[in-house]
Amino acid sequence: MKLPDYTKAKNRKDKNNEVISFNIDKSLINKYKGKKFFLKTYGCQMNEHDSENIRALLLKLGFSETSDYKDSDLVLLNTCSIRENAHNKAFGMLGRLKNLKAKKKNLIIGLCGCMAQEKVVVDQILSKYKYINFVFGTHNIDHLPKLLDKSLTDNTQEIEVYSEEIALVEDMPIKRDTSYKAYVNIIYGCDKFCTYCIVPFTRGRQRSRKKEYILKEIEKLVQDGFKEVTLLGQNVNAYGKDLYDDYSFASLLEDVAKTNIARIRFVTSHPWDFTDEMINVISKYENIMPSVHLPVQSGSDRILKLMGRRYTKNEYLKLFRKLKKQIKNITISTDIIVGFPKEEEQDFLETLDLVRKCQFDNAFTFIYSNREGTAASKLKDETPLKEKEERLQRLNKLVNHYFLKNNEALIGKVEKVLVEGVSLKKKDHYFGYTEGNKLINFTGQNIKIGSIVKVKVLEAKTWSLDGEIYE
Repeated sequence: MKLPDYTKAKNRKDKNNEVISFNIDKSLINKYKGKKFFLKTYGCQMNEHDSENIRALLLKLGFSETSDYKDSDLVLLNTCSIRENAHNKAFGMLGRLKNLKAKKKNLIIGLCGCMAQEKVVVDQILSKYKYINFVFGTHNIDHLPKLLDKSLTDNTQEIEVYSEEIALVEDMPIKRDTSYKAYVNIIYGCDKFCTYCIVPFTRGRQRSRKKEYILKEIEKLVQDGFKEVTLLGQNVNAYGKDLYDDYSFASLLEDVAKTNIARIRFVTSHPWDFTDEMINVISKYENIMPSVHLPVQSGSDRILKLMGRRYTKNEYLKLFRKLKKQIKNITISTDIIVGFPKEEEQDFLETLDLVRKCQFDNAFTFIYSNREGTAASKLKDETPLKEKEERLQRLNKLVNHYFLKNNEALIGKVEKVLVEGVSLKKKDHYFGYTEGNKLINFTGQNIKIGSIVKVKVLEAKTWSLDGEIYE
């Protein structure tokens, strides 16, 4: 049994990017043939991509996938810890699984991902959730086959959570969600330690993949006909700082652009690390999409300092305006937290002022969620929840105004769209995303999923566009 330890998780070592190749015990291949698994994913794109690896591992063990957890032999929850709501959803699912296991004695239940890296969660599992068969964290996904097998063979609850990073594993099997767009990890973890964020504890320190492995993976995607790649990391802008002296994220972006994959995106960017070199590369290559997610979190310098964000409101605005000036047709989205400890009405008004100046194309807005173990959890929070909710409503009303305004500016324009599927609501409509990452529903004939088509925008809504194929 290996339990999470925040003291170890906070420790940052010297550069140590040991790499090993994935290996699986051959005796486990197809051992569970005939059994079904249900995989539930919570959280961000990193979690979604981890689930692509997890799915491939379970398929190697012989499991087949089912979309009905009640029909499965194994239920695995890949969890998120960024907000309390994600916790509650996962524990709610575990409650339903307890009832199911009372009826299906041989049901296998596993929990993995960011919640598994939290000591308070594992303590709860040990005391109240003894029916869970196995638990593993974010650093050892490759251990899933042997961990699952050991739990079933020995009839024990297996918990293996590393709080210190182990070697980076390359050549992990992947069962991608689509055949036209793909996630590619470029950097794991984060060293920023924003005071509200649990990620540096659950995902570990900043560790970049070697550029050779990343480019090899993307070149293979190009050969296989993929149209879009999203480069992933908690802070992609920090890529290479732990590995190279003269090779940065801008360098990697340029090399990825030269693979000639049709569309390149990246998430997430910290404003602190967004360089002029990055802006130049994005503006230089047409296959790097003019869409940037740039979390600001607050418009108040006082709150930004308490958050440990390392920039001021004016510094953020300077970067924002530079992006708008130098990158043609760029769209910018952001994250904003309201109700951070010690936030007063004047701080919130500063945030509204920043939104008016930036007029974001999209924004993910949240009420502050206390995460045990972070520095912000020690700050006294005196703002009533009702007041936080009222601030969130005022913020959402303003950001939604600009979402619609920006979308209306696209009416009559022709956008290049990656076709992602048929609309669930209207079977004669397709949906996809523009280069600026705008969702658009559209009509047309002989449309192929996974192709890039031209669509004329006919109507604008707050969160989406409507259009038709442009011949």
